[in-house]
Amino acid sequence: MCQTEKAEKAEVAQEILAYLAENTEAQDTLEGIVEWWLLKQRIKRQMVTVKEALAELIASGLVIEHESKDSRNHYRINRRKARQIRALLNREPD
Repeated sequence: MCQTEKAEKAEVAQEILAYLAENTEAQDTLEGIVEWWLLKQRIKRQMVTVKEALAELIASGLVIEHESKDSRNHYRINRRKARQIRALLNREPD
């Protein structure tokens, strides 16, 4: 088994344990664990990553944040930075 597979298996095991620690009465089938438990854990983790990425995009002026009438924040492109955004998207990855 290669290092990548070991790391992936360890990550999945940690996600399963994290779910069970938060939901001590939980039990499910293999399919249910994959579909619900792991998906829920990954969405939770992604929320943090997306929040941090949005904060960086707002700070750089590429994305504009505004609070709507429902008191939720909404995000949109800063049209004034469209040329800069296109240049960033067309740039080769480091």
